[in-house]
Amino acid sequence: MAKERRKLLADRYWNLKKTVVLVGMMGAGKTAVGKALAARLDVPFLDSDAEIEKAANMTIAEIFQRDGEAFFRDRETEVIDRLLDNHCAILSTGGGAFMAERNRVLISQKGVSVWLNADMDILWSRVKGKNTRPLLRTSNPYQTLRALYDARVPTYALADLTVRARTEYSIDAMAGQVQEALLGRPDVLESIE
Repeated sequence: MAKERRKLLADRYWNLKKTVVLVGMMGAGKTAVGKALAARLDVPFLDSDAEIEKAANMTIAEIFQRDGEAFFRDRETEVIDRLLDNHCAILSTGGGAFMAERNRVLISQKGVSVWLNADMDILWSRVKGKNTRPLLRTSNPYQTLRALYDARVPTYALADLTVRARTEYSIDAMAGQVQEALLGRPDVLESIE
């Protein structure tokens, strides 16, 4: 039955009425799931970090190193605001974006937030050993990730919708879970018969 339902969801046409903003920890799958969801709904996929890098002609890590986190966060807000003014899309944000109240207000006014809620085991398995996460460039990256997780989870819980990540979910299955959650919001997503 669940497999038939997923197929039915994939075979319909959809009208996305608001930009869906994926929030959550680094490694939660915001980019991968966002791309899969955008393909399912036939809407653009946007990534705020990629847009920041393109505008600065630098990586996020380079921006952090040269200009600091506060400078980066200001640019992040500007980019999110601009992207939310575009046509409806799926927008992946950096792990810290939702921590700023100004970003939560923008997202609430112009879109809908979806927290991809992944537990520490999933997150650590996805980010350990990668050098692309400037906040984890510490002597104990696991402890740093744990501290970020503990500090951020209460704020992520403020998102409009929450979708729980599970190790057994493929990227497409997770995109299906997000789509299911969005179907509970007719102001965001509706099926076109």
